[in-house]
Amino acid sequence: MTPRRKLMTKNALAIEYLAKDFISRDIGSKILTISEYEKMIDVARGTIQNAIKQLVDSGAIAVESRGQLGTYLSQKDLKLLLEFAGISFLVGVMPLPYSRTYEGLSTALLTTMENTLNIPVNMAYMRGAQQRIEMMLNGRYDFAIMSKYAALAFLKHDTSIEIIKEFSDRSYLSGHIILFSKDSYRDIEDGMRIGIDHDSIDQSSFVREICAGKHVEFVEIKYNQLIESIQNGVIDATVWNEEDRAIELNALNTIPLNLKNNDNRIAVVVINRNRKELGAVMNALISVEAVTRIQQDIINGTLIPSY
Repeated sequence: MTPRRKLMTKNALAIEYLAKDFISRDIGSKILTISEYEKMIDVARGTIQNAIKQLVDSGAIAVESRGQLGTYLSQKDLKLLLEFAGISFLVGVMPLPYSRTYEGLSTALLTTMENTLNIPVNMAYMRGAQQRIEMMLNGRYDFAIMSKYAALAFLKHDTSIEIIKEFSDRSYLSGHIILFSKDSYRDIEDGMRIGIDHDSIDQSSFVREICAGKHVEFVEIKYNQLIESIQNGVIDATVWNEEDRAIELNALNTIPLNLKNNDNRIAVVVINRNRKELGAVMNALISVEAVTRIQQDIINGTLIPSY
């Protein structure tokens, strides 16, 4: 339990918990019984009843009793519920906005989210999907942006995250390329030293894919040092984001990376699976159509990025 929660009164704790629960429930759905809430929150029945009454009296929710069928949520005010839940702002994390695609995605997300419920939304920027997920699960960020490929790869061994929004093809990037240190190279060969960054789920997965069946040496290098390592001959090849123009890629020997699917090009929003209330809020805040339209306007140069 956090220091803040230790200082909360039983009544305040119950109201916060119930507000989050009602945020996550659809209008018309059955709510839990007082006894069920009592077990989950570990407070007295009277405290639960009083908390529900306060939420009803404030206009945050309306409930309808259907006798033996139970009690149903008939109305909810998301703005008021957010106040009771202690959610006054949101912070997300995504890749560094070094391309028009990322600039457009960041601008579009911030614009659409802030315009819906008038909640302040901030965005932090960090390389490496693995690091973004870890920081989000540790509570530093509320949501994270990454490729669908990275999210699905993480979910194969850890189900603590949930994809709540998926955008269109090329919403994340156009694709990846293979970089070589010499003009004579045309493919991955036995004996090569291959740069790999395990903090990047996409990059490390693609490196292993192109090296399957080859006897190569993997060299652990941070993503932002891969280009320098190629130029200095520290490694012979690596995988790079086609849109990341940290240098003029035309000066290097590159070939397109053809993958089995396009999941690496699709942007998704992920949250901690345990934060059901946040999923409901994010679904209410994010319009895929609006994000796509704003992002495309920035890519086309008809709108100025603002993030």
